[in-house]
Amino acid sequence: MNRRLVPMREDCVYTSCYCEENVWKLCDYVRKQRTAPLKHLFVIFISNETRTVPLWKQKSGHGDLPVIWDYHVILLQADQSDCLVYDLDSTLSFPCSLKLYAAQTLRSESDIRPEYHRKFRVVPVDSFLLNFASDRSHMRNSDGSWKMPPPTYAPICTADCQMNLDDFINMDPAISWGVVFSLNHFLQRYIGSPSSSSASSSSSSSSATRSW
Repeated sequence: MNRRLVPMREDCVYTSCYCEENVWKLCDYVRKQRTAPLKHLFVIFISNETRTVPLWKQKSGHGDLPVIWDYHVILLQADQSDCLVYDLDSTLSFPCSLKLYAAQTLRSESDIRPEYHRKFRVVPVDSFLLNFASDRSHMRNSDGSWKMPPPTYAPICTADCQMNLDDFINMDPAISWGVVFSLNHFLQRYIGSPSSSSASSSSSSSSATRSW
């Protein structure tokens, strides 16, 4: 039996609404336990210019309606023909194939208004672990209270930086680390066909997206 890349979902470090830190903890586990070469792993930031990205099959969703995130972060394992996605906020299997994730979670953009189209910043895991920092200030209200309870461990920072989360969320290709893709280009790069998600999901997604 092949060794698992990361623990079972229920054994992973997880804090609701802190997806970037949840993924950082997954990456740190792989680095420390050496369960796979880091060169095959990528952190995917999903967002856009309006910070409104619809994703289906999320734990906080209702029925077949999408959740509209300002951004979301997942881990991609790309060392085999069928890439695997690790999304601790998903109701799909953990991990699940990128093909299934594309069909069920990303779905087609043919019926989605342009301001909701998703972009994907793909960052190598070694670069993410080396550079990412968050003081969690984005999760505080104006009075200093928390929008959502933070993780119990100390904030993630580097020797030179306390906060650069927005650089990763920003989808300007000239900013930050990694490469920015459109949905079609992302699927073309990691699945081989931009149409792999649209054909299987167009009928189920259209009713939820035509009004956007």
